[in-house]
Formats: sequence, C-alpha cells, structure tokens
Amino acid sequence: MDNELYQAVLMQHSKQPRNFGPLENPTHAADGHNALCGDEISVALRIDGNTVAEAKFTGSACAICTASASIMTGEVKGLTCDAVQTLAGNFRALLKDGTGPELPKKLEVLSGVHQFPQRVKCAALPWETLVSAMQSPVG
Repeated sequence: MDNELYQAVLMQHSKQPRNFGPLENPTHAADGHNALCGDEISVALRIDGNTVAEAKFTGSACAICTASASIMTGEVKGLTCDAVQTLAGNFRALLKDGTGPELPKKLEVLSGVHQFPQRVKCAALPWETLVSAMQSPVG
C-alpha cells in the first residue's frame, strides 16, 4: 500500500471512528492520558469468559490516536485475552521500527508512525489503555 492510501485510511478512521461511544455494562475499563499532546481516551470492554466480546472507546484525542483506537477496537473483538496481549506486543514492535510479527493488515496503516517518534505515543496510547482495561474489572 502506498503512503497516500495509508493516510486516507487513517483519516477515515479518525473522522468516522468505529466503536466510538460508551459501552453498556462493561466488565472492564481504563482511562489513558498522553501528557505530551493532551490525548485522553477511555477503553471499555465486555469480557465473556476469556474472550473480548465487545470493545469501545471514548475520549478526545488527535487523529493518530483516534484512528489507532478505532482500528484496535475492531481487531480485538472475538479474541482471547492472551491473543489480545500478544497482538498488543506485536503492535508495540510495529511502532518501534515499522514492522511487526503477525499483524492484521488493518494495523499496517500505522506502520509509518515509527518515523515520527513524537507521534508513537499517540498510536500506542489506545493499546496501553486496552491492556490496562483488561486488568481492571469494573465494580
């Protein structure tokens, strides 16, 4: 995929994010904040057994953070918690050097972020918040 197509996909997810809004009856949730750029994001999950049945996010964040959260919430639905942990680790590798093992194609649109070190935290924040949410039962 070329850079213009990547940018178009990122902008689409930023302007019309998927899975944005409150989740009714979440079982797990966490908040994340990036002090460098002011991104604030909340991730809410419904975990059924050991599987992420539903994932949504809310907050006010930059285009890269919003796009990352939009893509992330779609990719983790239906995965086991262990698979989500592995995917989050692989995504961190992608942000570090632009490549990551065993990543869904949709996540590759964020591969160019590693070229902009100041934006890596923006793309990583939703994933860090997701991992935190999986360890934070509601109630």
